[in-house]
Amino acid sequence: MGVTLGAVLAIDAGNSKTDVALLGPDGSVLVKGQAGGFQPFRAGVAGAVDVVAEAMASVGLRVRGEAGPCVEHVSACLANADFPVEEDRLAREIRSRNWGRVTAVHNDTFALLRAGLPAGSDPCGVAVVCGAGINCVGMTPDGRTARFPAIGRISGDWGGGGGLADEAMWFAARAEDGRGGPTELARALPAHFGLDSVYELIEAMHLGRVPAERRHELTPLLFAVAAAGDPVALSLVHRQADEVVAMATVALRRLDLLDAEVPVVLGGSVLAARHPQLNDRIAQRLAEAAPRAVMTVVEAPPVLGAGLLGLDALGSEPLAYRKLRAQFG
Repeated sequence: MGVTLGAVLAIDAGNSKTDVALLGPDGSVLVKGQAGGFQPFRAGVAGAVDVVAEAMASVGLRVRGEAGPCVEHVSACLANADFPVEEDRLAREIRSRNWGRVTAVHNDTFALLRAGLPAGSDPCGVAVVCGAGINCVGMTPDGRTARFPAIGRISGDWGGGGGLADEAMWFAARAEDGRGGPTELARALPAHFGLDSVYELIEAMHLGRVPAERRHELTPLLFAVAAAGDPVALSLVHRQADEVVAMATVALRRLDLLDAEVPVVLGGSVLAARHPQLNDRIAQRLAEAAPRAVMTVVEAPPVLGAGLLGLDALGSEPLAYRKLRAQFG
C-alpha cells in the first residue's frame, strides 16, 4: 500500500498485543492493524520489531521502505523500552526499516499519559499503567520527566495483572496445604479451570495442561473474590491500589507537582476495568497524598496516545486532535 507523506504511523506495542494505525495529517484513521505481543527480551530487538511489521502487513502497509519512507512520522510507544538505551536500540532498528522520515520511540506509558491529557493542555501530568505489569511516568512542559525501570521485582515493582495472578496462586496454595490461613481463592481458582484442588491446578500449570497464556484469567477471579468480601483477596487488591498511589506520588514529588492541579492518568486492563475495590481506594489515597491531583481513567486503546504524539510532532491543527479522539472513542 502506498502512503502519502505527511501521514503518521502510530504504534502501540504491548506485552500481549501490538496495534498500529495509519493516520492522515488531518487526524483521520486510514487503516488499523494488530499482531502479537512485543517482547524484545525474548525475541530480540529485530524479532520484536518484526511483530510490528506483521501488524502493518495485516492491513497492506509496506514493511520495507526501499522505495523511500512510507510516512512522515513514526510514533512508536513500546512496552519493554524501559531504559534510554533500549529506546535507542529499538529506534535504530525501526529507522533501518525506512518506515518514516522521522522516528520517535517512547516507553508505552507515555502513550497513556498523552491520551489522558485534556485537549489543548500543556504536556504535564503523571500516568500509571497497570496491565500485565505496572509502570509510571510523569512529565512537565519544560521537558523534565520522571520514570521507573519497571522491570519487575528487581526494580522494586509489585503487582500488575501477572503479579496479582501469582499472588492469588501463592495464597491459594498455602491455604490448601495448611501453611497459610483460609481464603476463598483456594476454591475459586481451580474451579475456574474445572479442577477440584489447587494441587491439581499447580500440576496442570506446571505440566502445561493449563497453558501459560491462561494465567491472566486468575486476575479477574481475584477481583471477583475480593468483591465478595474475602479478606485475603481484598488485601491484595488494596495493596495494588497503594502501589499505584505510591508510584504516582513519587513521580509527582520528583517533578515538584505534588501540590499542583495536574492529571494523574490511570490505564491498562486492570485499572480500566474500574473495579470499585481498587479504583475507589486509589482515589481516596491519592486525595490524601496529592489533594489537587485530578484522577482520570483512560479506556481508549493506547495507540490513540501514540497517534496524538505523532500529531504533536507534525504541529497539527486542533481539529485533527478532535477527529482522532472521536475515532477512538
